[in-house]
Amino acid sequence: MVINETDVTVRYQETDQMGVVYHSNYFVWFEIGRTRLIEQLGFDYIAMEEEGILAPVIDIQASYKTPVRYGQTARVETKIAEYNGFRVTYSYKIFTEDNQLSVTGTSTHVCVKKSNFRPISIKKHFPELHETYLNAMES
Repeated sequence: MVINETDVTVRYQETDQMGVVYHSNYFVWFEIGRTRLIEQLGFDYIAMEEEGILAPVIDIQASYKTPVRYGQTARVETKIAEYNGFRVTYSYKIFTEDNQLSVTGTSTHVCVKKSNFRPISIKKHFPELHETYLNAMES
């Protein structure tokens, strides 16, 4: 299984009055991890968008365990949890800099045509990406 690890240094504007990362910022970190995983696999969103394809979120969830605080560096681990040729679910774990599990979560995406927002088959339109996703889950 391919797992991307990305470090994120907590910026002041990402925290609340207690110096704790505000909950919605973890979703931004999920996106950073997801983008880096896709790049690690040899693909990028820009190329897909240039072909008129978008990958919107259709479901997202997070469970909060331990806070990450201002000035710390968090580690985001991202992997492909499920993939069926149409939908892909990414799984995330965020760790504090002392390696405590802070947040777990998932996001599910489908690829759609930008022109009409109708879903497309990744398997059919992006066969290389399809094979790469299958291999990334197995390896």
